[in-house]
Amino acid sequence: MAAGSAASCGGTGCGSHCSSSSSTAAEDATAESLGRLSVSRECGKCGGGVGAVAVAGGVGLCGECFRAHLFGKFKLAVTSNAMVRPTDSVLLAFSGGPASRVALQFIHEMRSKAIESWDASNSQALPVFGVAVAFVDESVLCSKPKQEIDMAIEDIKSIGFSVGIKAMHITPLEDVFSMASKDGEGRLREAVDMIDDDTGREDFLQCLRMLALQKIALENGYTKIMLGSCASAIACHVLSATVKGQGYSLPADVQYVDTRWEIPVVIPLRDCLARELSLLCELDSLKTQQHLDRPSNGINSLVASFVERLREENPSREHTIVRTAQKLKPFSFNKFSADGYHDFLPSRLRPKFQNVDNDESTFSGILCLICGSPFNESELRNLESTKHKAQKKTDLYTAHCCQSCCFQILPSGGNLYEHFFSLLPEFWTGRVDTVSVSHSLPRDQIEEYLLEDNDDS
Repeated sequence: MAAGSAASCGGTGCGSHCSSSSSTAAEDATAESLGRLSVSRECGKCGGGVGAVAVAGGVGLCGECFRAHLFGKFKLAVTSNAMVRPTDSVLLAFSGGPASRVALQFIHEMRSKAIESWDASNSQALPVFGVAVAFVDESVLCSKPKQEIDMAIEDIKSIGFSVGIKAMHITPLEDVFSMASKDGEGRLREAVDMIDDDTGREDFLQCLRMLALQKIALENGYTKIMLGSCASAIACHVLSATVKGQGYSLPADVQYVDTRWEIPVVIPLRDCLARELSLLCELDSLKTQQHLDRPSNGINSLVASFVERLREENPSREHTIVRTAQKLKPFSFNKFSADGYHDFLPSRLRPKFQNVDNDESTFSGILCLICGSPFNESELRNLESTKHKAQKKTDLYTAHCCQSCCFQILPSGGNLYEHFFSLLPEFWTGRVDTVSVSHSLPRDQIEEYLLEDNDDS
């Protein structure tokens, strides 16, 4: 009877006891508590549902359609870019936040469906990829009580185990310094303390996180590293990189695929907004853990605040920033080789694969020693000049750092360089001689590369 009354009054409410008015109030309260972008009366896709959530395009979706919408974006990114092959072993970088939590849930579901298809197949021709989780513990640099830190890490483990993940890697950040010294914690603290700039300190820690993930993947045989970077985070990075003068290397960081690292990195959530992912976690009761997050500082903090204001005005602004950055010409390492990948792609998706042309890239093969950014023309000229007149290895170390790292990460005063480089992980400094020999181009090729770069500009 209550349902019939609601239908007869058309949702306008026929009194204080009308079920329609009470449900409307409940929906509005729920919407406010979940921080939804907006609320509509019905789903714009299936026509059902109540209190539908609005996605970036302004279309109201019910909970089920909203979830399918995000999962569809994730799956399309994975399949059309051949991010994960059946023979892969994927290491998911898990921070405990909504983005990495949704990435964990979605990749687990893709794997579960692949297992079901494998079990149902008569031929069972293709294997099923594996998934493991890695959490980089930076608690050594925070002042929170040890008991709180231990509880947060246990929560992170429980989240992984709740979706059937059998391999969990909890790695202290200082482990990347332990290759040549047992005092990894001391080396980490001293190196961080030598960086004067707040933004540079935060960027340095980000580089160490990637190094830690690479170390875990290499030591345990993982073939891909998956990040939970979403459109909101990438939009912040685009603006931050622009302010820091990293425009040349920016296209490398905003693509679905990044193979410049020894273990390739993929970001399947690039088209999803942070607010959408947070909402999905609340709708599906997905547990998150963010007690160990470190607040942003310097330029990164200012940019994050600016993007937050843009988001309040118009949620699609973040997508606009990312789409604008996507128009920049990517590098040759922003794709996978065609060899072996087409075999695992449906025919309808193969035309979308391989959208980066090697012939259009002027990538020299030289990467920054610390952040991994590709060198631009001036940085390449400086490196070639230094290699011919360098009298000590510190000069080579400095020349192998991009301009941004030199300005924001290297300590002020050249007399401190030698000590700072002595603190860095050997994985970085030990590559200087190798990079100089195997990745440096012959002089005639260097000149040809620079001429091509000038012609393009």
